[in-house]
Amino acid sequence: MTEQVIVEQNAAHPSIQIIRLNRPEKKNAITRAMYRKIADALIAANADAAIKATAILGTEGCFSAGNDLGDFLAAAMGGAMPREIVEFLYAMVRSEKPIVSGVDGLAIGIGTTMHMHCDLTIASARSQFRTPFVDLALVPEAASSLLAPRIMGPQRAFALLALGEGFSGEEARDAGLVWKVSAPDAVEATTLATAAKLAAKPPEALKIARNLIRGDREEIIARIDDEARHFFERLHSTEARAAFEAFMRR
Repeated sequence: MTEQVIVEQNAAHPSIQIIRLNRPEKKNAITRAMYRKIADALIAANADAAIKATAILGTEGCFSAGNDLGDFLAAAMGGAMPREIVEFLYAMVRSEKPIVSGVDGLAIGIGTTMHMHCDLTIASARSQFRTPFVDLALVPEAASSLLAPRIMGPQRAFALLALGEGFSGEEARDAGLVWKVSAPDAVEATTLATAAKLAAKPPEALKIARNLIRGDREEIIARIDDEARHFFERLHSTEARAAFEAFMRR
């Protein structure tokens, strides 16, 4: 069976942990098991002195279509809140190593919001960042309701998170969600080169600088928890059930 998340350190970049979403047949939709593997890799990197930075990548033409809808539907039908998602977000927030992400193509839902927890993101111009939370009768997640207004201002944040407006790679760069726009075939190389540049910095100085720039992590964790409570309540709502059923009939 093909690994749906590949975690590796290769000879060309021995100090970089590479996490690759690898479920292209499902547009890299992230399952509970995938969240767990990513979280475990980020937590392990904190304790591994050989890892200086993490790079998160998708596949050609698709970063991620977001959360696996099967998990959402199971929760909507009375299942438990998928804790793997929240624990993945905690691991992103509490990562002690810089995270650089590379996006080509679709970046939907958490495929967009996770980049708010990355230090640098490189995207192709053909990337499409979109969060259809309200369209599915849900609410923003990943502390995006806190972070997006800080990153891009309240109007752009509202357009992304509530209106559900899509942002191209260049629009995402202009909004501050993305650092650099690259050609599609250069996204991975640029992402790894950027992570390698960070990995070569004096580690303690970089850690202190990163902590100062990122600010209070507990405030972010508290917002993740608050959003998750609303999100789970919405999953059980009649409004959300109708929205999901309509989506599945398309």
